Amino acid sequence: MRGGYAAPAQLIRLPWRLIFVVLAIGIFGAMVLYSAAGGSMKPWAAPHLVRFLAFLGLAVGMSYIRPETYRDLAWPAYGGVILLLIITLIVGTVGGGAKSWLELGVIRIQPSELMKPVSILLLAGFYGSLPPGEVRRFNAVWPPLAILVVPIALIILQPDLGTTLLLVFGVFSVMFLAGLPLWYFIGGGLSVAALIPIAYAFMMPHQKKRVLIFLDPEQDPLGAGYHLTQSKIAIGSGGIFGKGFLNGTQSHLHYLPEQHTDFIFSAMAEEWGLIGGLFLIICFVLLFRWGMQVSVESKGRFERLAAAGLTMTIFFYFAINMMMVMGLAPVVG
Repeated sequence: MRGGYAAPAQLIRLPWRLIFVVLAIGIFGAMVLYSAAGGSMKPWAAPHLVRFLAFLGLAVGMSYIRPETYRDLAWPAYGGVILLLIITLIVGTVGGGAKSWLELGVIRIQPSELMKPVSILLLAGFYGSLPPGEVRRFNAVWPPLAILVVPIALIILQPDLGTTLLLVFGVFSVMFLAGLPLWYFIGGGLSVAALIPIAYAFMMPHQKKRVLIFLDPEQDPLGAGYHLTQSKIAIGSGGIFGKGFLNGTQSHLHYLPEQHTDFIFSAMAEEWGLIGGLFLIICFVLLFRWGMQVSVESKGRFERLAAAGLTMTIFFYFAINMMMVMGLAPVVG
């Protein structure tokens, strides 16, 4: 390079286009939180930016760690998160109707969220070491299911059905991409469908109401259906170009519940409209495309499955949240 200066090889190898996309998502999110608080950095935008930049830096640092290290640490991490889930059930903090938060001095964590990437890495390591001829046998099915039973049971006891579903979807994605026969998933899907009435019986009262409201949103628009009704009003009122930055009424007048978490997309759509929604979707599509490209170009089986599984977990998180706030899926909580 000119002047005799050569940029460090590590900086050159960084996926700068991806980092810019992630920065765009994070900064856009901070703007939406700033507006949702009535034009204030507190209480949501400032902490969001601090966490976002801190974890972005952490992600960049973790990108230099060898994949084998993540594979080797998967089992210890799994045991550690199981322990945290047990502690959460005993001394955890209730938030959003579920006892899923754990106070650790200066930080507050949700152990069930940690189980998502840990389970992906664990199964990627399992299938990565499994001989190709064993993938289509039952020996490739029961270990992942056994691994899932304990964390799913602990998360359901919180109860947190939404996180449970995302955990299952992410794990099943790894199993599918590993090459398990399609009829395993068809049979599993039919079994799950048959168990829906039993699962419904074990749901909390507020979760049952949310499922019924999904089937008939107009039956209780001021009660159990209030959240979804206000979400649809916010999204629909935004139109194509939105009401404008800091001009949202549903969020500013507190008609829109949980506008800084569960219904953040609705708050964004009201002010930024269809254009803002498309911008956000395109950014995430670019993120998913990059993740799957990393999977395709990876040489090792563990790396391929880990990259694809983590990417699909983010995809399900994004897609299911959008479907919930638009009334295309039950707001299960």
